Amino acid sequence: MNIQRWTLVVVCAATAMLMLDIAVVNTALSRIAEDLDTGLSGLQWVVDAYTLALASVVLTAGALADRLGRRRLFTYGLAIFTAASVACGLSQDIVMLNASRAVQGIGAAIMFAVSLALLAHAFPGARERAGALAAYGAAIGASFAVGPLVGGLLTSGLDWQWIFLVNVPIGLLCLWITRSYVEESRDPNARGIDWPGQVTLTAGLFLLVLALLRGNEDGWGSTLIVAELAGAAAALIAFVAVELRVRNPMLPLRLFRNGSFTGAQVAAFAISASFFAMFLYVTLYLQQILGLSAIEA
Repeated sequence: MNIQRWTLVVVCAATAMLMLDIAVVNTALSRIAEDLDTGLSGLQWVVDAYTLALASVVLTAGALADRLGRRRLFTYGLAIFTAASVACGLSQDIVMLNASRAVQGIGAAIMFAVSLALLAHAFPGARERAGALAAYGAAIGASFAVGPLVGGLLTSGLDWQWIFLVNVPIGLLCLWITRSYVEESRDPNARGIDWPGQVTLTAGLFLLVLALLRGNEDGWGSTLIVAELAGAAAALIAFVAVELRVRNPMLPLRLFRNGSFTGAQVAAFAISASFFAMFLYVTLYLQQILGLSAIEA
């Protein structure tokens, strides 16, 4: 295969792997709870530690890749993701698993941020780029579709650790392909890193998710939860203020003037807040209340 095809293969494989890790854990959660002796709050972080890290870091990772080299950052992301997958599979308690999932999310963010830039560099023509992006989109969609099934198969056939350990040979293969066949590229007009935006966004998202996860347990009117929600609001307002004033914002707010862009964000939020939020509770109900196995669920 030529460089273009190798680039498409490794980008689709790596992206499918990181997307799969959002959905694949859901059918293994009941087994994780049993093995690591944890409750709902611990299980929620198995999902949220990964997605929170991914969401918080992805924009800054893209800016870093433009400056330092996209293949280099993609390699770093693959290495972090693969090493964190090993740590997840070897976890002996829920704290180690959740910490490893957060690190895994950082690696996933780097890969996700760089993947489209690698494809754009490898496929400069409009027609061939459209075909590459179609394959990329299909890989993402297929990953979400088969994720729960893969998680059920691995959990029922082997054990929950294998939903993470299966990433290791795939990650190592992707690393070899990336180092051997993917071309390095940079943006000659790379923008600066918006560190104030990164700090305020990460703090705001973390405090918001923390409050939402702990609200039922601690009480929505408790001092701790109210403080966390207030801190989240303050940090997110500060993020908007930073983005309006900084020279190189990580999220240019003028994009929201575009109806297509705003509509896509609203649709993505609606799907995430309904369909994906339901996964966690449905799989626990099917396995812990109805007594189904992971593959049956």
